Amino acid sequence: MKLSRRTILQGVGSLPFAVASLRAGALAQTAPAATPSTEVPPILFVHGNGDYDALWMTTLWRMECNGIARDRMMAINFTDPLARSDDKVEQAGRSSTEDQRRELAAAIAELKRRTSAPRVALVGSSRGGYAIRNVIRSGGADDVSHAVLCGTPNHGVFATDEQPNNEFNGRGAFLRGLNEGESEVTPGVAFLTLRSDGMDKYAQPDGRFIGKPGTSTNVTAEGPELKGATNLVLGALDHREVAFHPRAFREIYKFIAGHEPMRIAIVQETSVKLSGLVTGAPGGVSTNRPVAGATVDVFRVDPDTGERKGGALHSAKTGSDGRWGPAQVDPAWSLEFVLTSPDAPTTHIYRSPFPRSSDVVHLRPARPLGPADKDAGSVVIMSRPRGYFGLPRDVVLFDGKEPADVKPGVPTDATAALRLPASEVGRNIVAQFGEERIVARAWPAAENRIAIAEMTY
Repeated sequence: MKLSRRTILQGVGSLPFAVASLRAGALAQTAPAATPSTEVPPILFVHGNGDYDALWMTTLWRMECNGIARDRMMAINFTDPLARSDDKVEQAGRSSTEDQRRELAAAIAELKRRTSAPRVALVGSSRGGYAIRNVIRSGGADDVSHAVLCGTPNHGVFATDEQPNNEFNGRGAFLRGLNEGESEVTPGVAFLTLRSDGMDKYAQPDGRFIGKPGTSTNVTAEGPELKGATNLVLGALDHREVAFHPRAFREIYKFIAGHEPMRIAIVQETSVKLSGLVTGAPGGVSTNRPVAGATVDVFRVDPDTGERKGGALHSAKTGSDGRWGPAQVDPAWSLEFVLTSPDAPTTHIYRSPFPRSSDVVHLRPARPLGPADKDAGSVVIMSRPRGYFGLPRDVVLFDGKEPADVKPGVPTDATAALRLPASEVGRNIVAQFGEERIVARAWPAAENRIAIAEMTY
Protein backbone atom coordinates (compact mmCIF):
# COMPACT_ATOMS: atom_id res chain seq x y z
CA MET A 1 0.00 0.00 0.00
CA LYS A 2 1.27 3.48 -0.80
CA LEU A 3 2.49 5.59 2.12
CA SER A 4 0.25 8.51 2.99
CA ARG A 5 1.46 11.86 1.74
CA ARG A 6 -0.06 15.21 0.87
CA THR A 7 1.49 16.83 -2.18
CA ILE A 8 0.51 20.16 -3.69
CA LEU A 9 1.22 20.06 -7.41
CA GLN A 10 2.08 23.60 -8.39
CA GLY A 11 2.36 22.71 -12.06
CA VAL A 12 -1.29 23.65 -12.42
CA GLY A 13 -0.92 26.93 -10.54
CA SER A 14 -3.92 29.15 -9.91
CA LEU A 15 -4.99 28.75 -13.52
CA PRO A 16 -5.32 25.28 -15.04
CA PHE A 17 -3.35 25.06 -18.26
CA ALA A 18 -5.56 25.26 -21.33
CA VAL A 19 -7.29 21.99 -22.04
CA ALA A 20 -7.94 23.15 -25.58
CA SER A 21 -4.24 23.72 -26.10
CA LEU A 22 -3.78 20.00 -25.61
CA ARG A 23 -6.60 19.38 -28.04
CA ALA A 24 -4.85 21.53 -30.64
CA GLY A 25 -1.70 19.55 -30.03
CA ALA A 26 -3.67 16.35 -30.47
CA LEU A 27 -4.98 17.39 -33.84
CA ALA A 28 -1.47 18.17 -34.97
CA GLN A 29 -0.13 14.90 -33.58
CA THR A 30 0.84 12.46 -36.30
CA ALA A 31 3.02 10.00 -34.41
CA PRO A 32 1.49 6.55 -33.89
CA ALA A 33 0.06 5.65 -30.50
CA ALA A 34 2.17 3.57 -28.17
CA THR A 35 2.35 -0.17 -28.64
CA PRO A 36 -0.43 -1.91 -26.68
CA SER A 37 0.76 -3.18 -23.32
CA THR A 38 -0.63 -5.86 -21.02
CA GLU A 39 1.64 -4.89 -18.10
CA VAL A 40 -0.91 -2.41 -16.77
CA PRO A 41 -3.93 -4.03 -15.11
CA PRO A 42 -7.30 -3.69 -16.84
CA ILE A 43 -8.97 -0.41 -15.87
CA LEU A 44 -12.62 0.13 -14.97
CA PHE A 45 -13.86 3.73 -14.93
CA VAL A 46 -16.73 4.68 -12.61
CA HIS A 47 -18.77 7.85 -13.17
CA GLY A 48 -20.40 10.08 -10.57
CA ASN A 49 -23.84 11.16 -9.41
CA GLY A 50 -26.28 11.66 -12.29
CA ASP A 51 -23.54 11.08 -14.87
CA TYR A 52 -22.74 8.37 -17.44
CA ASP A 53 -19.78 6.51 -18.85
CA ALA A 54 -19.42 8.93 -21.79
CA LEU A 55 -17.59 11.38 -19.53
CA TRP A 56 -14.56 9.08 -19.63
CA MET A 57 -14.27 9.35 -23.43
CA THR A 58 -11.24 11.67 -23.49
CA THR A 59 -9.57 9.64 -20.72
CA LEU A 60 -10.09 6.45 -22.71
CA TRP A 61 -8.54 8.15 -25.74
CA ARG A 62 -5.49 9.24 -23.75
CA MET A 63 -5.09 5.75 -22.31
CA GLU A 64 -5.25 4.25 -25.81
CA CYS A 65 -2.58 6.70 -26.96
CA ASN A 66 -0.34 5.37 -24.19
CA GLY A 67 -0.64 1.75 -25.22
CA ILE A 68 -3.62 0.59 -23.15
CA ALA A 69 -5.73 -1.60 -25.42
CA ARG A 70 -9.38 -0.56 -25.61
CA ASP A 71 -10.57 -4.07 -24.77
CA ARG A 72 -8.65 -3.87 -21.47
CA MET A 73 -10.71 -0.87 -20.40
CA MET A 74 -14.33 -0.56 -19.46
CA ALA A 75 -16.56 2.28 -18.22
CA ILE A 76 -19.61 1.39 -16.19
CA ASN A 77 -22.97 2.96 -16.93
CA PHE A 78 -25.01 2.81 -13.72
CA THR A 79 -28.69 2.15 -14.48
CA ASP A 80 -29.99 4.92 -12.20
CA PRO A 81 -27.03 7.20 -11.51
CA LEU A 82 -28.69 9.66 -9.11
CA ALA A 83 -28.49 8.98 -5.37
CA ARG A 84 -31.55 8.67 -3.20
CA SER A 85 -32.33 11.47 -0.76
CA ASP A 86 -32.50 8.78 1.95
CA ASP A 87 -30.36 5.75 1.20
CA LYS A 88 -32.80 3.48 3.05
CA VAL A 89 -35.95 4.62 1.22
CA GLU A 90 -36.78 3.63 -2.36
CA GLN A 91 -37.05 6.57 -4.75
CA ALA A 92 -38.15 6.30 -8.38
CA GLY A 93 -35.27 6.52 -10.87
CA ARG A 94 -32.62 6.73 -8.13
CA SER A 95 -30.13 4.27 -6.69
CA SER A 96 -28.94 3.23 -3.26
CA THR A 97 -25.35 2.62 -2.21
CA GLU A 98 -26.13 -1.10 -2.35
CA ASP A 99 -27.48 -0.78 -5.93
CA GLN A 100 -24.21 0.83 -6.97
CA ARG A 101 -22.08 -1.70 -5.12
CA ARG A 102 -23.91 -4.59 -6.78
CA GLU A 103 -23.62 -3.14 -10.31
CA LEU A 104 -19.94 -2.30 -9.86
CA ALA A 105 -19.15 -5.78 -8.50
CA ALA A 106 -20.76 -7.29 -11.61
CA ALA A 107 -18.75 -4.97 -13.89
CA ILE A 108 -15.50 -5.96 -12.14
CA ALA A 109 -16.33 -9.63 -12.64
CA GLU A 110 -17.07 -9.01 -16.32
CA LEU A 111 -13.79 -7.15 -16.94
CA LYS A 112 -11.83 -9.89 -15.17
CA ARG A 113 -13.59 -12.53 -17.26
CA ARG A 114 -12.98 -10.62 -20.48
CA THR A 115 -9.26 -10.08 -19.83
CA SER A 116 -8.44 -13.15 -17.69
CA ALA A 117 -6.73 -10.75 -15.29
CA PRO A 118 -6.60 -11.59 -11.56
CA ARG A 119 -7.17 -7.96 -10.50
CA VAL A 120 -8.34 -4.69 -12.04
CA ALA A 121 -7.72 -1.02 -11.35
CA LEU A 122 -10.71 1.19 -10.51
CA VAL A 123 -10.93 4.92 -11.25
CA GLY A 124 -13.92 6.85 -9.93
CA SER A 125 -15.26 10.36 -10.22
CA SER A 126 -17.14 11.87 -7.26
CA ARG A 127 -19.90 9.47 -6.10
CA GLY A 128 -18.23 6.74 -8.16
CA GLY A 129 -15.54 6.66 -5.49
CA TYR A 130 -18.15 5.65 -2.93
CA ALA A 131 -19.07 2.59 -4.98
CA ILE A 132 -15.37 1.73 -5.36
CA ARG A 133 -14.69 1.96 -1.62
CA ASN A 134 -17.88 0.06 -0.81
CA VAL A 135 -17.14 -2.85 -3.14
CA ILE A 136 -13.55 -3.11 -1.89
CA ARG A 137 -14.58 -2.96 1.77
CA SER A 138 -17.36 -5.50 1.20
CA GLY A 139 -15.03 -8.34 0.23
CA GLY A 140 -13.78 -7.17 -3.17
CA ALA A 141 -10.21 -6.24 -2.21
CA ASP A 142 -8.72 -9.36 -3.81
CA ASP A 143 -10.18 -8.28 -7.18
CA VAL A 144 -8.73 -4.74 -7.11
CA SER A 145 -5.10 -3.64 -7.47
CA HIS A 146 -5.55 0.16 -7.51
CA ALA A 147 -8.31 2.55 -6.47
CA VAL A 148 -8.17 6.14 -7.75
CA LEU A 149 -10.79 8.46 -6.27
CA CYS A 150 -11.21 11.78 -8.09
CA GLY A 151 -13.03 14.49 -6.17
CA THR A 152 -14.87 11.88 -4.11
CA PRO A 153 -16.38 13.61 -1.04
CA ASN A 154 -14.93 10.94 1.25
CA HIS A 155 -15.85 12.86 4.40
CA GLY A 156 -19.13 14.12 3.04
CA VAL A 157 -20.50 17.09 1.17
CA PHE A 158 -21.74 18.04 4.63
CA ALA A 159 -21.25 16.49 8.06
CA THR A 160 -24.18 17.28 10.35
CA ASP A 161 -26.78 15.52 12.45
CA GLU A 162 -29.43 16.19 9.80
CA GLN A 163 -30.29 13.58 7.14
CA PRO A 164 -28.46 10.68 8.84
CA ASN A 165 -29.28 8.33 5.96
CA ASN A 166 -28.07 10.60 3.19
CA GLU A 167 -24.97 8.98 1.69
CA PHE A 168 -23.28 12.38 1.26
CA ASN A 169 -23.46 13.11 5.01
CA GLY A 170 -20.05 12.64 6.59
CA ARG A 171 -21.76 11.83 9.91
CA GLY A 172 -24.18 9.43 8.27
CA ALA A 173 -24.09 5.66 8.65
CA PHE A 174 -22.70 4.98 5.17
CA LEU A 175 -19.61 7.21 5.33
CA ARG A 176 -18.95 6.45 8.99
CA GLY A 177 -18.85 2.80 8.00
CA LEU A 178 -16.34 3.47 5.21
CA ASN A 179 -14.14 5.76 7.33
CA GLU A 180 -13.98 3.87 10.62
CA GLY A 181 -10.64 2.65 11.92
CA GLU A 182 -7.07 3.90 12.15
CA SER A 183 -6.72 3.78 8.36
CA GLU A 184 -9.47 4.79 5.96
CA VAL A 185 -8.29 2.49 3.19
CA THR A 186 -8.43 -1.28 2.76
CA PRO A 187 -5.09 -3.12 3.08
CA GLY A 188 -3.79 -4.75 -0.09
CA VAL A 189 -5.19 -2.11 -2.47
CA ALA A 190 -3.17 0.96 -3.52
CA PHE A 191 -5.30 4.09 -3.00
CA LEU A 192 -4.88 7.51 -4.62
CA THR A 193 -7.09 10.54 -4.04
CA LEU A 194 -7.10 13.58 -6.32
CA ARG A 195 -8.63 16.83 -5.13
CA SER A 196 -8.87 20.52 -5.82
CA ASP A 197 -7.18 23.29 -3.89
CA GLY A 198 -10.37 25.11 -2.90
CA MET A 199 -12.29 25.07 -6.22
CA ASP A 200 -14.43 21.97 -5.64
CA LYS A 201 -18.06 22.99 -5.08
CA TYR A 202 -18.64 19.87 -2.97
CA ALA A 203 -15.70 20.43 -0.62
CA GLN A 204 -16.61 23.84 0.80
CA PRO A 205 -16.90 24.97 4.44
CA ASP A 206 -19.95 27.14 3.74
CA GLY A 207 -23.27 25.54 2.83
CA ARG A 208 -24.16 27.92 0.01
CA PHE A 209 -23.61 25.22 -2.62
CA ILE A 210 -26.05 22.85 -0.91
CA GLY A 211 -28.73 25.48 -0.43
CA LYS A 212 -27.71 26.60 3.07
CA PRO A 213 -25.64 29.79 2.74
CA GLY A 214 -23.97 30.90 5.94
CA THR A 215 -24.28 27.46 7.53
CA SER A 216 -21.16 25.43 8.27
CA THR A 217 -20.88 22.12 6.41
CA ASN A 218 -18.08 20.92 8.72
CA VAL A 219 -16.24 19.94 5.53
CA THR A 220 -13.08 21.52 4.09
CA ALA A 221 -11.14 21.34 0.84
CA GLU A 222 -9.28 18.37 2.37
CA GLY A 223 -12.50 16.35 2.57
CA PRO A 224 -11.64 14.01 -0.36
CA GLU A 225 -8.37 12.88 1.27
CA LEU A 226 -8.09 9.53 3.05
CA LYS A 227 -5.81 8.42 5.86
CA GLY A 228 -3.55 5.74 4.42
CA ALA A 229 -3.86 6.85 0.79
CA THR A 230 -1.58 8.83 -1.49
CA ASN A 231 -3.34 12.21 -1.49
CA LEU A 232 -2.60 14.70 -4.28
CA VAL A 233 -3.82 18.26 -4.74
CA LEU A 234 -4.20 19.36 -8.36
CA GLY A 235 -4.45 23.12 -7.86
CA ALA A 236 -7.44 25.15 -9.02
CA LEU A 237 -9.28 22.41 -10.88
CA ASP A 238 -13.00 22.03 -10.25
CA HIS A 239 -15.01 19.06 -8.98
CA ARG A 240 -15.20 17.33 -12.36
CA GLU A 241 -11.82 18.39 -13.72
CA VAL A 242 -10.00 16.46 -11.00
CA ALA A 243 -11.22 13.37 -12.87
CA PHE A 244 -11.33 14.42 -16.53
CA HIS A 245 -8.70 17.14 -17.00
CA PRO A 246 -5.42 16.16 -18.72
CA ARG A 247 -3.65 17.01 -15.43
CA ALA A 248 -5.76 14.36 -13.71
CA PHE A 249 -5.06 11.87 -16.49
CA ARG A 250 -1.33 12.17 -15.89
CA GLU A 251 -1.70 11.25 -12.20
CA ILE A 252 -4.20 8.45 -12.87
CA TYR A 253 -1.96 6.87 -15.49
CA LYS A 254 1.25 7.30 -13.49
CA PHE A 255 -0.26 5.77 -10.34
CA ILE A 256 -1.62 2.69 -12.13
CA ALA A 257 1.19 2.15 -14.67
CA GLY A 258 4.04 3.10 -12.34
CA HIS A 259 5.63 5.58 -14.76
CA GLU A 260 4.88 8.81 -16.60
CA PRO A 261 2.62 8.62 -19.65
CA MET A 262 4.42 8.76 -22.98
CA ARG A 263 2.10 11.55 -24.11
CA ILE A 264 -0.80 13.64 -22.85
CA ALA A 265 -2.03 14.73 -26.29
CA ILE A 266 -4.65 12.65 -28.07
CA VAL A 267 -3.28 11.01 -31.22
CA GLN A 268 -5.61 11.50 -34.15
CA GLU A 269 -6.81 8.44 -36.07
CA THR A 270 -7.22 8.53 -39.83
CA SER A 271 -10.69 7.00 -39.75
CA VAL A 272 -13.24 7.47 -36.96
CA LYS A 273 -16.32 5.43 -36.05
CA LEU A 274 -18.81 6.79 -33.52
CA SER A 275 -21.59 4.98 -31.72
CA GLY A 276 -23.39 5.19 -28.43
CA LEU A 277 -26.56 5.00 -26.43
CA VAL A 278 -29.71 7.13 -26.24
CA THR A 279 -30.97 7.57 -22.69
CA GLY A 280 -33.70 9.70 -21.18
CA ALA A 281 -34.95 11.61 -18.18
CA PRO A 282 -38.42 10.27 -17.31
CA GLY A 283 -40.17 12.54 -14.82
CA GLY A 284 -37.20 14.91 -14.91
CA VAL A 285 -34.81 12.33 -13.39
CA SER A 286 -31.78 11.53 -15.55
CA THR A 287 -31.22 7.80 -15.94
CA ASN A 288 -29.02 5.61 -18.09
CA ARG A 289 -31.91 3.40 -19.12
CA PRO A 290 -31.99 2.95 -22.91
CA VAL A 291 -34.64 4.70 -24.98
CA ALA A 292 -36.24 2.75 -27.83
CA GLY A 293 -37.73 4.45 -30.87
CA ALA A 294 -35.38 7.43 -30.85
CA THR A 295 -33.93 8.70 -34.14
CA VAL A 296 -30.31 9.85 -34.43
CA ASP A 297 -29.20 11.79 -37.50
CA VAL A 298 -25.56 12.86 -37.86
CA PHE A 299 -24.55 15.79 -40.10
CA ARG A 300 -21.24 17.34 -41.02
CA VAL A 301 -21.36 21.10 -40.38
CA ASP A 302 -19.27 24.11 -41.29
CA PRO A 303 -17.12 24.90 -38.21
CA ASP A 304 -17.48 28.65 -38.80
CA THR A 305 -21.22 28.84 -39.43
CA GLY A 306 -22.79 25.66 -38.07
CA GLU A 307 -24.54 25.14 -41.42
CA ARG A 308 -24.89 21.59 -42.70
CA LYS A 309 -22.60 20.37 -45.46
CA GLY A 310 -24.73 17.88 -47.33
CA GLY A 311 -27.24 15.30 -46.16
CA ALA A 312 -27.10 13.04 -43.13
CA LEU A 313 -23.91 10.99 -42.76
CA HIS A 314 -25.79 8.52 -40.63
CA SER A 315 -29.42 7.97 -39.68
CA ALA A 316 -30.70 5.30 -37.33
CA LYS A 317 -33.61 4.45 -35.07
CA THR A 318 -32.86 2.85 -31.71
CA GLY A 319 -34.17 -0.54 -30.73
CA SER A 320 -34.84 -1.82 -27.22
CA ASP A 321 -31.13 -1.54 -26.34
CA GLY A 322 -31.10 2.20 -27.15
CA ARG A 323 -27.96 1.84 -29.27
CA TRP A 324 -27.18 3.94 -32.33
CA GLY A 325 -24.31 3.84 -34.85
CA PRO A 326 -21.71 3.23 -35.99
CA ALA A 327 -21.29 6.42 -37.99
CA GLN A 328 -18.17 6.79 -40.12
CA VAL A 329 -16.74 10.34 -39.93
CA ASP A 330 -13.57 12.24 -40.66
CA PRO A 331 -11.53 13.34 -37.62
CA ALA A 332 -11.50 16.91 -38.94
CA TRP A 333 -15.28 17.30 -39.22
CA SER A 334 -17.43 19.37 -36.88
CA LEU A 335 -20.70 17.53 -36.33
CA GLU A 336 -24.38 18.03 -35.53
CA PHE A 337 -26.28 15.18 -33.86
CA VAL A 338 -30.05 15.50 -34.16
CA LEU A 339 -31.85 13.46 -31.50
CA THR A 340 -35.57 12.92 -31.87
CA SER A 341 -36.72 11.07 -28.78
CA PRO A 342 -40.24 10.23 -27.56
CA ASP A 343 -41.81 12.88 -25.28
CA ALA A 344 -38.78 15.17 -25.52
CA PRO A 345 -37.74 18.21 -27.56
CA THR A 346 -35.90 17.60 -30.81
CA THR A 347 -32.33 18.21 -29.67
CA HIS A 348 -29.61 19.53 -32.00
CA ILE A 349 -26.22 18.74 -30.42
CA TYR A 350 -23.19 20.47 -31.95
CA ARG A 351 -19.76 18.93 -31.27
CA SER A 352 -16.11 19.60 -32.04
CA PRO A 353 -14.32 17.12 -34.32
CA PHE A 354 -13.73 13.66 -32.82
CA PRO A 355 -10.02 12.82 -33.19
CA ARG A 356 -10.58 9.14 -32.37
CA SER A 357 -13.30 6.51 -32.51
CA SER A 358 -15.62 6.09 -29.56
CA ASP A 359 -18.48 3.79 -28.59
CA VAL A 360 -19.60 6.02 -25.70
CA VAL A 361 -21.01 8.95 -27.65
CA HIS A 362 -24.16 8.86 -25.55
CA LEU A 363 -27.04 11.20 -26.25
CA ARG A 364 -29.65 12.54 -23.83
CA PRO A 365 -32.41 14.85 -25.07
CA ALA A 366 -32.65 18.35 -23.67
CA ARG A 367 -35.12 18.95 -20.85
CA PRO A 368 -38.57 20.13 -22.02
CA LEU A 369 -39.00 23.84 -22.61
CA GLY A 370 -40.12 25.47 -19.37
CA PRO A 371 -41.78 28.68 -18.15
CA ALA A 372 -38.54 30.65 -18.60
CA ASP A 373 -38.59 29.72 -22.31
CA LYS A 374 -42.22 30.63 -23.10
CA ASP A 375 -41.37 33.93 -24.81
CA ALA A 376 -38.18 32.71 -26.49
CA GLY A 377 -37.99 32.30 -30.24
CA SER A 378 -35.01 30.01 -29.79
CA VAL A 379 -33.14 28.37 -26.90
CA VAL A 380 -29.45 27.53 -27.18
CA ILE A 381 -27.50 25.83 -24.39
CA MET A 382 -23.74 25.79 -23.86
CA SER A 383 -22.69 22.63 -22.00
CA ARG A 384 -19.42 21.34 -20.54
CA PRO A 385 -19.97 17.81 -19.16
CA ARG A 386 -16.34 17.19 -18.09
CA GLY A 387 -15.98 20.33 -16.02
CA TYR A 388 -17.58 23.58 -14.94
CA PHE A 389 -17.31 27.11 -16.27
CA GLY A 390 -15.09 29.11 -13.91
CA LEU A 391 -15.14 32.90 -13.97
CA PRO A 392 -12.70 34.59 -13.98
CA ARG A 393 -10.60 31.40 -14.08
CA ASP A 394 -11.57 30.46 -17.65
CA VAL A 395 -12.25 32.07 -20.99
CA VAL A 396 -16.01 31.50 -21.31
CA LEU A 397 -17.86 33.30 -24.11
CA PHE A 398 -21.38 32.61 -25.31
CA ASP A 399 -22.51 34.66 -28.29
CA GLY A 400 -19.59 37.02 -27.68
CA LYS A 401 -20.24 37.64 -23.97
CA GLU A 402 -19.56 35.99 -20.63
CA PRO A 403 -22.78 34.10 -19.77
CA ALA A 404 -24.91 35.96 -17.26
CA ASP A 405 -26.06 32.72 -15.63
CA VAL A 406 -22.53 31.50 -14.82
CA LYS A 407 -21.66 32.55 -11.28
CA PRO A 408 -18.11 33.82 -10.61
CA GLY A 409 -15.80 32.31 -8.02
CA VAL A 410 -15.88 28.60 -7.21
CA PRO A 411 -16.97 26.90 -10.48
CA THR A 412 -20.51 25.56 -10.08
CA ASP A 413 -22.17 25.75 -13.50
CA ALA A 414 -21.75 23.23 -16.32
CA THR A 415 -24.37 24.84 -18.56
CA ALA A 416 -25.45 28.29 -19.70
CA ALA A 417 -28.64 29.16 -21.59
CA LEU A 418 -29.28 31.77 -24.26
CA ARG A 419 -32.85 32.76 -25.15
CA LEU A 420 -33.29 34.64 -28.41
CA PRO A 421 -36.26 36.50 -29.87
CA ALA A 422 -38.09 35.01 -32.84
CA SER A 423 -36.39 37.51 -35.13
CA GLU A 424 -33.02 35.81 -34.47
CA VAL A 425 -34.06 32.23 -35.20
CA GLY A 426 -31.66 30.67 -37.70
CA ARG A 427 -28.58 32.69 -36.91
CA ASN A 428 -25.34 31.15 -35.69
CA ILE A 429 -24.27 31.23 -32.03
CA VAL A 430 -20.63 30.86 -31.01
CA ALA A 431 -19.80 29.02 -27.78
CA GLN A 432 -16.20 29.21 -26.62
CA PHE A 433 -14.42 27.66 -23.65
CA GLY A 434 -10.67 28.23 -23.65
CA GLU A 435 -9.60 27.41 -27.22
CA GLU A 436 -12.49 25.06 -27.98
CA ARG A 437 -14.98 26.85 -30.20
CA ILE A 438 -18.32 25.46 -31.36
CA VAL A 439 -20.80 27.19 -33.66
CA ALA A 440 -24.45 26.17 -33.25
CA ARG A 441 -27.59 27.22 -35.09
CA ALA A 442 -30.60 28.75 -33.31
CA TRP A 443 -33.58 26.49 -34.03
CA PRO A 444 -37.21 27.59 -33.54
CA ALA A 445 -38.55 26.88 -30.07
CA ALA A 446 -42.06 26.97 -31.56
CA GLU A 447 -41.20 23.64 -33.21
CA ASN A 448 -40.12 22.21 -29.83
CA ARG A 449 -36.44 22.30 -30.78
CA ILE A 450 -33.42 23.10 -28.61
CA ALA A 451 -29.77 23.48 -29.66
CA ILE A 452 -26.83 22.43 -27.47
CA ALA A 453 -23.19 23.39 -28.04
CA GLU A 454 -21.47 20.57 -26.13
CA MET A 455 -17.84 21.00 -25.24
CA THR A 456 -15.63 17.93 -25.38
CA TYR A 457 -12.69 19.29 -23.39
